[in-house]
Amino acid sequence: MKRTTSSVRIISMAAIAVLGAGLAACGGGGGGNASAALTAKGPIKIWYSNNEFEVKWGKEMVAAWNAAHPDEKVDAQEIPAGKSSEETIGAAITAGNTPCLVFNTAPVAVPQFQKQGGLVALDSFPDGAQYIKDRTGDLADQYKSADGKLYQLPWKSNPVVLFYNKDLFAKAGLDPANPKLGTESELLDTARTLVKSGAAQKAIWPSPAGDYFQSWFDFYPFYAANTKGTQLIKDGKATFDDDQGKQVASMFATLYKENLASKEVYQGDSFAEGKSAMALAGPWAIASYKDKVNWGSVPIPGTEKQDKSYTFSDAKNVGLYSSCKNQATAWEVLKFATSKDEDGKLLSETGQMPMRKDLPATYAAYFTANPLYKDFADQASRTVEVPNVTNSVQIWQTFRDAWNKSVIFANQSIDDAFKGAADKINQLAAQK
Repeated sequence: MKRTTSSVRIISMAAIAVLGAGLAACGGGGGGNASAALTAKGPIKIWYSNNEFEVKWGKEMVAAWNAAHPDEKVDAQEIPAGKSSEETIGAAITAGNTPCLVFNTAPVAVPQFQKQGGLVALDSFPDGAQYIKDRTGDLADQYKSADGKLYQLPWKSNPVVLFYNKDLFAKAGLDPANPKLGTESELLDTARTLVKSGAAQKAIWPSPAGDYFQSWFDFYPFYAANTKGTQLIKDGKATFDDDQGKQVASMFATLYKENLASKEVYQGDSFAEGKSAMALAGPWAIASYKDKVNWGSVPIPGTEKQDKSYTFSDAKNVGLYSSCKNQATAWEVLKFATSKDEDGKLLSETGQMPMRKDLPATYAAYFTANPLYKDFADQASRTVEVPNVTNSVQIWQTFRDAWNKSVIFANQSIDDAFKGAADKINQLAAQK
């Protein structure tokens, strides 16, 4: 599943304005018909991603459901085109015409959708909380909202790891079978060798763009590794203004200062095109880089060597939307679509990791036949999500602004930038 452009990969900044307008236009959710809708059954509509692999899975899943439930048929379509899927969903919430289920709900947008009154708490169903706990385990706790309820079903993740180009490593005189990438210090030394040898134009080329979500693909995986799974915000307070966060910032600042990483946005895929020797990506990249790069991968390194590293989840979840008239059917469809069998089909057709307990054991035959995905299945149990807090998008934008100013362009000290961002983020997180 190729996801190298921001428009495909995650939501655009234009969504913020739409979501903000939605908050003003729509408060509440469901109204007096909420209780009746919760137990009503009948036809429903759903949206799924426009990714070709997910479309194939979605069509097959819907056909299987419809064949067995002629009185509760599902009408499915790809999410309508827009600047981002979240902008489309936010506008639909405001208009009151969302589908019942969207299999493309970004966790960062859930607080806004919830505040709009657009989402149904899945705990509202008698077996809701237990179903999610049984399927996902403790990882589901990261997706709870401030009121302790789940307004999203944790669905699939793409745990971010460090890919490297074996051919470029060999060209630089490095051992491609045992790359020295076990710590951040080793990564820096390896990066210097790659560029100094002329093997690669840049050692690594994360996007230096200012979009808030870019920090999920440079800072956040390394912070998760350094802290063994700490989110950007914990107990309502920013966490990153600490030694571990500043260590990550210092490493990236060195990469940029020594021209081992580029301050320019690359128009394309620098790793696939051999311009950079390393890249941060999830299991979707396996199919994308097939026949293009002789690649290897390692867990995200921390300050010290770790047996079990943490990383960013890069998840997409499923929301059940409050304008749905037949929510009982929607809930049953959601359980069907995330059953063991359907999760197995999603895994085999998309290469993305269903958020299930004991993933490697549950689909042992698949991972035996597809060993390239096995490490991702193991990594999927140790992932960190974006905090489910008020003003989530603004919080990440505040962090990104500080990161770009201090780490990439060196216009402010890391200490000052992180302290200022943490203070502002604490204020944003405290708002209701």
